[in-house]
Amino acid sequence: MPSASPPPTRASALGPWLGVAAVGALVFAAAVIPDATGWDVASRRDGRGWEPLHGYVEVKVGPGTLPAALLALLGAGYAGRLARALPWRPLLLVSFVAGLLWLLSLALVDGTDGLTRVLGNPYEYLETARAVTSVGTTLDEFVDRIPYAHDDNWVTHVAGHPPGALLFFVGLVRVGLGGDLAASLVVTVLAATIPPAVLVTMRTLGAETAARRAAPFLVLGPAAVFMAVSADAVFTAVAAWGLAALAVAATRPARGPAVAWSVLAGLLLGSCVLLSYGLPLLGFLAVAVLMAARSWLPLPVAAATALALVLGFAAGGFAWWEALPVLRERYWDGIASERPAAYWLWGNLAALALSAGPVLGAGLACARRSTDRVVLLIVAGAAAAVLVADLSQMSKAEVERIWLPFVPWLLVVTAALPERWQRAGLTLQLATALALQHFLYTSW
Repeated sequence: MPSASPPPTRASALGPWLGVAAVGALVFAAAVIPDATGWDVASRRDGRGWEPLHGYVEVKVGPGTLPAALLALLGAGYAGRLARALPWRPLLLVSFVAGLLWLLSLALVDGTDGLTRVLGNPYEYLETARAVTSVGTTLDEFVDRIPYAHDDNWVTHVAGHPPGALLFFVGLVRVGLGGDLAASLVVTVLAATIPPAVLVTMRTLGAETAARRAAPFLVLGPAAVFMAVSADAVFTAVAAWGLAALAVAATRPARGPAVAWSVLAGLLLGSCVLLSYGLPLLGFLAVAVLMAARSWLPLPVAAATALALVLGFAAGGFAWWEALPVLRERYWDGIASERPAAYWLWGNLAALALSAGPVLGAGLACARRSTDRVVLLIVAGAAAAVLVADLSQMSKAEVERIWLPFVPWLLVVTAALPERWQRAGLTLQLATALALQHFLYTSW
């Protein structure tokens, strides 16, 4: 198995710190320049924005403060050791449980409101989902109700996504989990499955050592602040398991199981296209997974399955390719027209750095040292997706949430960190998460 850590040199010792410094400088510039220059970058309509995040300064403590601090101490002290020592299946279980506790404790810094406030917001999905009486009618009228000009236009988040996002919550309502708290707990549990999905993908591709090194950073970090009870966490989980299924399909020698896993991958990744207009960019990661597996055999079946799902929705009344230009028009009719690209093209990257955490800079600075091609391919795929998303200008601000589906795959680069830097990097991640949760109202 390839090593992720070549012998250390003076340059490699400085690399992580230089990466963190670069991230710090980017975030500092993004936070200070608008206020210092009077540049209105319209991060929030109420003018209280703390750029580059969609939120504002609010110091607070709450019921989750002590559990979050305790988890941070335990994580800093023992996470790396456990990731190396635990047998594989217990590692997956511990990753899920620790991730769930971390998500819940951070959310509960705001009390139970930290769990219910986002999904209970009328601009989100739940309130609309409760009013849906016919899925067929919803699909038939979905595109027509996207524009602001429609008398009964969809609320912001429903209009901004394909109907799969709304239908997920319609499903929760139909099975009795449509209350604010119940739906929030479902979303949080799904979010906690993301680290195991990434670990499974890495191990399936022959990179177990790298997976174990990255595991603490996948489980514990500031992305949890934005992921708990955010619908984008659902998108991230579906994407992660879709890529895991694709990796399994690409590495199965028997034709029958390979086809079955390819179909599952196509269903999950096709669902992502119906959850968010930005998630066709997962194609970069899908290609990276297949390159890492050195097999293109799952591609025809997975692609055909995903396409069949999208065409099925079109037959039901929602054509993705008709909806996207209508959404673009609404997007540019709204606050996006007030957000200057001259700021957000790089301000977005600062927001991503806060969501992924400063260790992302450290890992990227060390990436060239990695001899693990799986790590390099996966990170390159995620970086390509982010770059295209940024240049599209369909994500100006709020990317700390919108780009969550790419964050776990970017954090795979932490496998390249020097061994002696692992604890320092994780401590920095944990401190960043605690600071964001306790000093900012993040809107998510």
